Amino acid sequence: MRRLGLILGVVAVGLAIGGYVFFNGERKTPIRYRTAGVERGTVVSIVNATGTINPVVLVQVGTQVSGMIKSLHADFNSSVKAGDTVAVIDPDPFKARREQAASNLEMARSNVARSKIDLAQRKRELDRVQSLVAQQFVSQNDVDVALTNYQSAEAQVKVAEAQVKQAEAALNSSELELKYTVIRSPVDGIVVARNVEVGQTVASSFATPNLFLIALDLTKMQVDTNVSESDIGGMTEGKEATFTVDAYPGVRFAGTIRQVRLAPINVQNVVTYNVVVAVDNRDLQLKPGMTANVSIVVAQKDQVLKVPNAALRFSPPHADHPDGRSGEGKSVKADDRTDRSAPAAGSVDSGGQARRIWKLGADGEPEPMTIQAGISDGVSTEVMAGPVAEDDMVVVGIDTLRSERRTGELPPGFGSGQRRAPRSRGL
Repeated sequence: MRRLGLILGVVAVGLAIGGYVFFNGERKTPIRYRTAGVERGTVVSIVNATGTINPVVLVQVGTQVSGMIKSLHADFNSSVKAGDTVAVIDPDPFKARREQAASNLEMARSNVARSKIDLAQRKRELDRVQSLVAQQFVSQNDVDVALTNYQSAEAQVKVAEAQVKQAEAALNSSELELKYTVIRSPVDGIVVARNVEVGQTVASSFATPNLFLIALDLTKMQVDTNVSESDIGGMTEGKEATFTVDAYPGVRFAGTIRQVRLAPINVQNVVTYNVVVAVDNRDLQLKPGMTANVSIVVAQKDQVLKVPNAALRFSPPHADHPDGRSGEGKSVKADDRTDRSAPAAGSVDSGGQARRIWKLGADGEPEPMTIQAGISDGVSTEVMAGPVAEDDMVVVGIDTLRSERRTGELPPGFGSGQRRAPRSRGL
């Protein structure tokens, strides 16, 4: 009986220890995964950029002469026609120069007449001496002197005639400067900027001053936007673009790419290219200088398989043990830690890019699958090839219940102190 009691005591102690380990030992909390379905639909790859609205043709009106602005005949928002007077520079100094040039021309013409009279006199003297030398009344030296005087008078006539042409050119220049005191519009358009006031002095010595800015046609505008070099490959003429402006919240304006300029813009080692979007502005809602938030459609594919980008970014917890094994004892290969980030919105890869996604297996654990990812719209990515079908469920994250959080993971103020003792219920 004593031996039987000893055996029963050992069995009881073993059962107690086993029960304690079973009920109070560490138990692994099962991981709950969030999934999403593979859908078939449209994927639109868009590039977003910021630009400025400008007129298609913007003409700068300057002055070719220096002087004081006497009067202005155009103001902001004035409609002008080609040849209309927009400003007048004080013409009095230029009139005085023209009168002086005209007087110099008259003087030069008088010099020509006097030179011709002197030439005629020298010609008569030469003829007389040549007739007397045959009778030996004068020496040969007298003939040579008369010939020299005649040739000198002939050259003086040519000099006087050249001075006449020079005076005529000076007169034409002074008249042209007088003409330039009236500043006229070179094109039909609308004045969008006026940079001078009456009484202001403008100088055209080194650079032509900018007096007015005239937009040729405000019913046709363009958006000048800069696109980074990583996205410029999808920009071609004729692609559709939409944009918004702060002046009209909720209104989207449509346009098309008119030009992709080849001149690179390098700012702090960031290379961008100017993409010009043509816009119809018949209602004149858009104003020059507005900031536009542009969205350019780079590529669009309809009725294709697509997976959420969260599925491409998901990576299962494979590092539960220091030896590199998962919680279920599955070893982790080195290639399981490859980059699985989703393609950026606006990226275009015609050949596809290998990406890894995960789906739940029969044992409830994620299993990897490799797909060929195409274009992305920032939310979903096209599946060009891979072992997935429509309505397949892929893993997009881990669902952690609030009750399964550890104390250190709770929000501030929740569970940071000691737990309160359970309130005893009254009998």
